[in-house]
Amino acid sequence: MKRLFLLVSLLVLSKFSAQAWATEDQYIQKFAKYAVEEMEKYKIPASITLAQGLLETGGGQSRLAQEGKNHFGIKCKEDWTGKTMKHTDDAPNECFRVYEDPRQSYEDHSIFLSTRKYYTNLFNLNMKDYKAWAHGLKKAGYATNPRYASILISKIEKYRLYEYDDTSSTEVLYAVLKMYPDLKDDRAFMAQLEPSKTISKKAKDAVTVEVPYKQTSYAQQQKRVERIKTKAEILNSILIKTHPNDGLRYIVIPEDTNVKFIADKFRVSESRLMKWNELESDVLKKNDIVFLESKNSSGNTAVYKAESGEDMHDIAQKFGIKLNKLYAKNRMDEGQKPSAGQLIYLIDKKPRN
Repeated sequence: MKRLFLLVSLLVLSKFSAQAWATEDQYIQKFAKYAVEEMEKYKIPASITLAQGLLETGGGQSRLAQEGKNHFGIKCKEDWTGKTMKHTDDAPNECFRVYEDPRQSYEDHSIFLSTRKYYTNLFNLNMKDYKAWAHGLKKAGYATNPRYASILISKIEKYRLYEYDDTSSTEVLYAVLKMYPDLKDDRAFMAQLEPSKTISKKAKDAVTVEVPYKQTSYAQQQKRVERIKTKAEILNSILIKTHPNDGLRYIVIPEDTNVKFIADKFRVSESRLMKWNELESDVLKKNDIVFLESKNSSGNTAVYKAESGEDMHDIAQKFGIKLNKLYAKNRMDEGQKPSAGQLIYLIDKKPRN
C-alpha cells in the first residue's frame, strides 16, 4: 500500500514539475501583454521592453519588482511625486520609484524613453529591428554594462520575443499560448481567452469617469455616459510626437481637458507644463499643442507668414519656440498680435526698417 501511495505521489509530482515554468518564462507569460500595449501606444518594440524587464528584474524576482513594482529600475529624479523606496544600486540607498501596479511601471518606462532627448534617435529606427534598438539603447547611455546590447539580443532570441513585435494587444495572449502550448491546462490563463469568462478589451481598458447628474431620461443619460467614456478613452490614447525643431517631444490634445490630466499621465509637474507652454489657464482645448519639455530659442525654418486669427502664442507652439524669444526676434511688444500675412522671423532677428 505504501509503495502504491509513493508511486502515485511521484506521478503527481512529475506531472506538476512538467507544468512548472522557469522564472523567465513565467515573467513573459504575465507581462507580454503590457509590453505589446506599450508598443502600440509609444512605438517601442515589445521585444525590447520585455527583454529589459527580464534583465532588470531577474525574471520578476528583484526587490524593486517585488516590493516597488518597479520593473525597469527607474530612479526618482526631481519630477517624481509618487511613492519611493531606498535601494542600493550604483550607490547605497538610492531613491527609486514605487508603483501601485506593474502596468504603471511599464508605461513609465515608455514615457521615460519617449520624453528624453538622448533617446530621440531610437524612434527613427525600424520598430521591428530589435538589434538596432538594443545597440541604440546602449549608445544612448541607457546602461553602463558594455555587453548590454548583446544581453538584450540574447534574451530576445532565446525566448523568441521578436514574435511579440508582430502581434497586437487583442491577439497577444494567443501568441503567448502558441509559445507555451501547455498553458491550455492553466485555467486562470485560459479564462482570459474565453469571451464568456472574461471582460471584453473595451471594458478591460475602460477608465473610471464621473458623470455629472442631470435630470433626464435613462436613454439620454446612457448616451451621456458613453460620450464621456469615449472622451476619456481618447485622452488615454494620446501619443507623444517628435517635433521637427530639434526633436522636441510634444503632444496634440485630442479632446478638451486640463493641465492636471496631462501632468498626471506623463509624470510631469503641472507648473512645468504651464511654464514650458506659457499657459495662462489650465484649460486645454482640442488640437492644442503641448510640449513635454522646454521649447527652443529659435525655430527650424527662417520665416513664416502669419495666418488670419493666429496670435504669437499659436505660432510659438507651432514651431516650438519660446514665446518671449519670438516677440524679441520680431521686435514686437508682449501681447501684440500679428496681422494676416505678416512675415514672422523664427531664427534671426527681424531687420530694422
